[in-house]
Amino acid sequence: MKLLQRRHFLSRMAAGVAATVLIAVAGCGGETSTSGKQEVEFWTMQLQPKFTDYFDQLIAEFETTNPDIDVVWVDVPWADMQSKILTAVSAGTAPDVVNLNPDFASQLASRNAWLSLNDRLTPEQQAVYLPKIWQATSLNGDSFGFPWYLTTRVTLFNTELLDQAGLSQPPSTYAELADAAKQIKEKTGKYAFFISFVPEDAADVLQSFIQMGVPLVDADGNAAFNTPEGKAVFQYWTDLYQQDLLPREVLTQGHRRAIELYQAGETAFLASGAEALDNIANNAPDIAAATQAAPQITGDTGKKNVAAMNLVVPQSTDAPEAAIKFALYITNNDNQISFAQAANVLPSTAAAVDSTLTEPPADATPIEVARTVSASQLADAEVLIPALEDVKTLQKTLYDNLQAAMLGEKTVDAAVADAADEWNNR
Repeated sequence: MKLLQRRHFLSRMAAGVAATVLIAVAGCGGETSTSGKQEVEFWTMQLQPKFTDYFDQLIAEFETTNPDIDVVWVDVPWADMQSKILTAVSAGTAPDVVNLNPDFASQLASRNAWLSLNDRLTPEQQAVYLPKIWQATSLNGDSFGFPWYLTTRVTLFNTELLDQAGLSQPPSTYAELADAAKQIKEKTGKYAFFISFVPEDAADVLQSFIQMGVPLVDADGNAAFNTPEGKAVFQYWTDLYQQDLLPREVLTQGHRRAIELYQAGETAFLASGAEALDNIANNAPDIAAATQAAPQITGDTGKKNVAAMNLVVPQSTDAPEAAIKFALYITNNDNQISFAQAANVLPSTAAAVDSTLTEPPADATPIEVARTVSASQLADAEVLIPALEDVKTLQKTLYDNLQAAMLGEKTVDAAVADAADEWNNR
């Protein structure tokens, strides 16, 4: 199951579709069940059947302590969530609590789709969550989501390939990564890593701008990357591609290809969640046996990205108090810890995070070690991409012009200027 990788899919909503969404204010969820209890409809993304028993028990416990509330759990296939939630919000039939990610949720938050939590949660309730993660569920100072589970990427690396290349440790910065890529290619003929420049796919390249100290937009929402620093990021990726230090298919294939190449022993590094080790062990046990984990690669800023999932309450709910009570229950310390353990992800409350920061035992499995590395980054990690309703338009604008520079169709200066103009005049 792809827990946090699903965040890439949920960000693929076309801006033109989102702009047509009409926010209805009545008639969804919150109905009274046949038992006379308040009904809360709860949508998750592809958590069945693996977590059916977990949520059945969790919901039963909630209903026992809240006998006036019935929770109806609906698990939506991840490939259907985009269209289903857009349709439901538009028609006023949205659930009372829904599992989304900040990127996607913020696009509808700008259209008043979600219930504001600013005045509905006390400062003490808000302070339960990691501050940077709570901030990621806010738009223009208005909080719209309950932080739930997280992953921070780690750098999985093939120790055998590093030995062949004469490298004693994996890189920690993009500058070191470029040097390592040259050495690996010269010594082994293989690539150091794969990163996708497909506009509809992962936002790793977009995040690299932030990590290298380049803001994407200014306070007015205009392009902030047409600067010497922004041109340096364009030049960095252009040089790697033109020097044949990136696979050719980075322009046409998504993050799935990164996993395939790593499992085939064709790349030395893979940026992924710790949970990816399970799949690697199943698909390529020899590669898994040679794999270790290190912190994610970043820029001079030292910033590390976290992928977050949250819960939102639609504005049109008929049961706001019950919905908020249930969302608080799902995301409280104890339940965050239990789900993090069950799903090999990380919690988003400060107390729950503290409980995960323990040294792994000497006989720890590789995934346990990787998860510890992942958790150790949470104090500094944040959702790097700002909450923007047109964030996928921005990604496409930057990626399209980056591709043009990489292919030699534009100079770096022209590509940066064109990207800025396209964004500002969108």
